[in-house]
Amino acid sequence: MSLLTLSHLHVCYGSVEVLHDVNLRIEEGEIVTILGSNGAGKSTTLLSISGLVRPRRGKITFAGKDLTSMPSHDIVGQGVSQSPEGRRVFATLTVMDNLKLGAYSVHDEAKTKATLDWIFELFPRLYERHGQLAGTLSGGEQQMLSIGRALMAEPRLLLLDEPSLGLAPLLVRSIFSTIRTVNARGVTVLLVEQNACAALKLATRGYVLETGNVVIEDSAAHLLADPSVREAYLGGD
Repeated sequence: MSLLTLSHLHVCYGSVEVLHDVNLRIEEGEIVTILGSNGAGKSTTLLSISGLVRPRRGKITFAGKDLTSMPSHDIVGQGVSQSPEGRRVFATLTVMDNLKLGAYSVHDEAKTKATLDWIFELFPRLYERHGQLAGTLSGGEQQMLSIGRALMAEPRLLLLDEPSLGLAPLLVRSIFSTIRTVNARGVTVLLVEQNACAALKLATRGYVLETGNVVIEDSAAHLLADPSVREAYLGGD
């Protein structure tokens, strides 16, 4: 059984169908990336998994449980958490308070403390800024906080939406290295990323979405070598 399965998923915003019969699977321990242009439905796919957008038709299954109609806070409790596009940190709260909010579904203080210590190892800058208001952090530091907050829920599946958006190349390399470290610890990752080349070098497999349809599913290595993918998403390099 796959860890996550999307079966014949249809999602609408009002009368406009954004996802059309999307099928997707993720195995335990993978890093899977979703590629596509703006408006292809990548973020909508993640929001559907998180329960923040409800499918019109289809089914979402995680670890054998049906998430399709489950409230989003219960989905977090099942082991799925998301670092959203745009980071969306709580600007008027401190770094530490943001991280503690990420652990609201965890009721074991010892586990929460151990996770917090691990996040400070991953992102030493967050430890240095732990008492600082999140809104005063740099963009890169806010991205670290957004990922750290998602990890505080101790997820089996981490959803990452555009983690490199707006960051300098050095920070992008650091964030992607951290994603690899998180995955090595046993966290499965579903990654939406405009930096297609970096995403495919990190991922095991990938899906290409075009106007709400999955048009290609393949290994990351094959997608990197696919002329049509290279032309559309890798600048034809």
